[in-house]
Formats: sequence, C-alpha cells, structure tokens
Amino acid sequence: SSQRRRAPLSSQRIEHSPARAMLARRLLTSARPRAFAASRGFAAVGDRFPAVSLDSGFPPSKVDMAQRLAGKKTIVVGLPGAFTPVCSGKQVPGYLAKQAELKAKGVQEVIVCCVNDGAVMQAWAKDQGVEGSMVSFLADTRSELTKALDLVLDAEPAMAVLGNPRCKRFALLVEDGVIKAVRVAGGDVPDEATF
Repeated sequence: SSQRRRAPLSSQRIEHSPARAMLARRLLTSARPRAFAASRGFAAVGDRFPAVSLDSGFPPSKVDMAQRLAGKKTIVVGLPGAFTPVCSGKQVPGYLAKQAELKAKGVQEVIVCCVNDGAVMQAWAKDQGVEGSMVSFLADTRSELTKALDLVLDAEPAMAVLGNPRCKRFALLVEDGVIKAVRVAGGDVPDEATF
C-alpha cells in the first residue's frame, strides 16, 4: 500500500494559466443556482410552454394556456404591471403598431400577461384599445405562470414601487406550445428587446 498522501489544498501549489482560469470560470458558472440564470429566462428554445391557466375578465374565466397556444404561432409577453408607464406608453402600443408586420411573419396572437387580477387586466385592455386587435390581455392572478417560468420580479427597487412580487419583462415566441425564442429584460438585455 504505497498510496501517496496529498497535501491539504491550502498548501498545494496551484499553477495559474489561461486554460485553468477558463475552466474555473466554467465550473463556477455551471455551479450557480438556477435562480441566477433567470436573467436569461427559465426556458430554452425547444421547451414546452408551462401547463398553467390564466384568468380572463372579471369574474374571471380560466384560460388553459396549452389549449390557447395549440396549433398557432403566438408571442407571450410578461410585464411587471398593468397601467405602468413603460408598459402602457411603449410596450403595448409597440405591439399594436406592429400588427401588420407580425401577421406577415405568421404570428396570430400577442398575449400580454401581468401579475394582476382579471378586473385590472380587463380595464387596462380597454384603456389600451386592444379590442379587435391581435393583442389580448390575461391575468396571472396567482403568479402561477410567473413562478413556472422562474421569472418572478422581487428585487427591492421594484418591490418598493410595485408593492408585491411581479413578473419580469419578457417575450416568448411560441409555436404550437413549443418555445422558439426567449427574451428577458435585465442585465445586458434592454427592455426594448421585449417590445
């Protein structure tokens, strides 16, 4: 039994090289908890959209998202809150203005959802003038979609303004229930990338 005893790690000489540094960065990055990766979004291209129901109107009726997304090309947009300045002033009007362009690309619907109740979303839809357009509003009343996507916005600055956890700003291109593209605002992704 001629096993060599290894010196404790703290006393071992560690050679520094670019290859070792790159390996260390990769190991550290892959060991990060899933919540850290939320800045890129919960999902990857090819994942199925979460099997959740959202609320429409008030009193709310349930909308099964698997059924709603089946057989069509849809953009699902998550926003921090109804009636907020960027959402009302830029994001929703941006989708309304680009309807012809989106339809030409085969998009059949843009679904906007927020962590608000159905009554708020119904009032916001009326305020934004989406009736008769390809844009529809659904409520993620219980944050079920937001949690399933791992896109909860609960940073202190946002909580100070919005009060309770909300949804990060995102846009997903979904074809027949399968995610084809993911954009989540934050970090190096500007809000405009989700418009």
